[in-house]
Amino acid sequence: MSRRFPKKRTALVAVSAIVGSAGALGFGVGWYYSGEILSTSDGGQVSYDQMVLGSTADTVILAASEATARPGTFNLLWKAGSHAEVGAVVRNDSERVERTLLSGTPPPDGTEVAVANRVPTADPATIGLTFEEVQIPTELGEAPAWYVPGRGDTWAIEVHGRIHTPDARSEGLRAMTTLHRLGLPILDITYRNDYNAPASPDGFSHLGESEWRDLEAAMEFARVRGARAFVLIGWSMGGMVVTQLLTNSKLADSVVAVALDSPALDLHAAVNLEAARRGVPTFLSPLAEAFVDARAGVDFSKMKPIDHPPRVRPPTLLIHGDKDSVVPVEGSRALAGAAGRLNWPIQYEEFADAEHTGSWNVDQSRYERLLSTFLADFGPFASR
Repeated sequence: MSRRFPKKRTALVAVSAIVGSAGALGFGVGWYYSGEILSTSDGGQVSYDQMVLGSTADTVILAASEATARPGTFNLLWKAGSHAEVGAVVRNDSERVERTLLSGTPPPDGTEVAVANRVPTADPATIGLTFEEVQIPTELGEAPAWYVPGRGDTWAIEVHGRIHTPDARSEGLRAMTTLHRLGLPILDITYRNDYNAPASPDGFSHLGESEWRDLEAAMEFARVRGARAFVLIGWSMGGMVVTQLLTNSKLADSVVAVALDSPALDLHAAVNLEAARRGVPTFLSPLAEAFVDARAGVDFSKMKPIDHPPRVRPPTLLIHGDKDSVVPVEGSRALAGAAGRLNWPIQYEEFADAEHTGSWNVDQSRYERLLSTFLADFGPFASR
């Protein structure tokens, strides 16, 4: 613990210098925004910001917007707690978007809905897979995980993004059918500050800087059950959890392949994008980042794989949507472009019109085909 004190003192000196020029207002905004960055309560919140205009037996009609017109398969969520799955766009004009109704019953006309990539509270049984709820012993206590049995000694471990809600693990359902088809045993894990998982000692999200230890604990759990090698899959902040494990963990050498979807590979860029969305001047971002370091010991400059590549760099499938409004796609493009220099075998796949972690929704067939082809050599049915 004492090794962090000099670092925090340095960060506080930086804070003081910045505050001296930015003034009290900047201090207050920077402190507040740093709290938002470190928060464990805002991830995964749903915005009911789209309107249902009508429905038929086979379609749902929504007010026209970029979200309602996006191609692919999505779920409509509304405050009553229900959902309906919608598919292809049938008609689209400046005011109305009509989409096919794939399942569920649409809400009444005038209902405000969210157009979501995932369905809250879903579990592997909803996609036809037998699973077991298991508890992973971490350094902070037990963290729940879904275990889907498979064959062989190469296990897949799925790491969700910054979603601190009961349905966080449902993010992994997108890849689970493909992983199961390849015969891989699957762990879909939680980590510190998740629902029913232990809280971090300081109550903050560390954006992957400490969460990787819970992924390592899941690997240890799998090793006890016979795992000898690992495929790691991370969404959004889960991508940073994975890269931090590859940097820091004694088990990193047992990772044979990685798949990253919309990964947070440049936290500074993500903070700037979120600041712009919230109306926070981006020139205050360095102040907020200094506060993050001072309060939680999270140094953004060291959590950028293109500048500080992981110690272990296994074959990596990197997927990102070009319309991502949460994690800028430029970070993935840059890392893919630097792959040769970094001696990091990266296959980069970009999905047109896909929002954050929405590539599967935009083109499920392509997504699953890419994942299946990439991982074919690592499952128990691979020819060796």
